[in-house]
Formats: sequence, structure tokens, C-alpha cells
Amino acid sequence: MSTKQNITEFRVRYSETDQMGGFYNSRALEWFECGRTDLLRSLGLPYAEMERRGAFCPVVEAHVEFSGRARYDDLLRMTNRVALAGKARIRFDHEIVQAATGAPVASGYTVHAVVDATGKPIRPPPWLGELLG
Repeated sequence: MSTKQNITEFRVRYSETDQMGGFYNSRALEWFECGRTDLLRSLGLPYAEMERRGAFCPVVEAHVEFSGRARYDDLLRMTNRVALAGKARIRFDHEIVQAATGAPVASGYTVHAVVDATGKPIRPPPWLGELLG
């Protein structure tokens, strides 16, 4: 199984923090979404184009591990990886660290079914398999 990857850097926005001064836990999944989008775009296939071609990828499983803190305006680096995971699934893995120190912040993954416009599971079209494989 081949894995493609990219790096996304971003800053923690004030609206992403909670009363304790760290990032609010649900933000990790939103950051993962940004990473997925950036990764697909870096491979030459923006998600909107994938949908235009008839392939949709809803999240069917998600997992996050929180391993450190991030505060407002911290610069974070997220490594994003993608690979086919079975006959009709794609898995994205994400690792977020402090850009300056490499200190871990959060990591996890999402698994996506590949479906058509009606929501019916399909095998990844050849163009998607080639891109990810």
C-alpha cells in the first residue's frame, strides 16, 4: 500500500481556544479536514473536482489522540498521509506538532467510504486509485 503525504502549517486562531487557553478538542477534527483538503489539492485533485467526477468520501470513522497543548497564535505543523484502505475506503492519517519545537499536539485518522452521488459504496474509480496508489 503506497502512502502519499504533505505538510500543512497553520496558526491556532483565537476562536479555536477554550476558557483554559488551549485549543478546543473538536478543532482537531476540523484541522484534519483542512489537512485532507490540502493533501488532495497537492496531488492535483481538489475535493470539489473529485465530486464533479462522481466520487464522494464521507467520514465513516474518526479517531483523535491529544498529546499536548496548543494556544492562541501557536504555529502548528500537520503531516497528512493518505492511502487506499480496502476495496472502497480511504484512510487519512494526521500528526500535529508545534512547528518550533516538534512537541506533539494531536494525532489521529479518519476513514472515508468511497460512494457515488446517491451514497452507494463504490470501488475507487481508476483515476482515484492511480492517484493514491
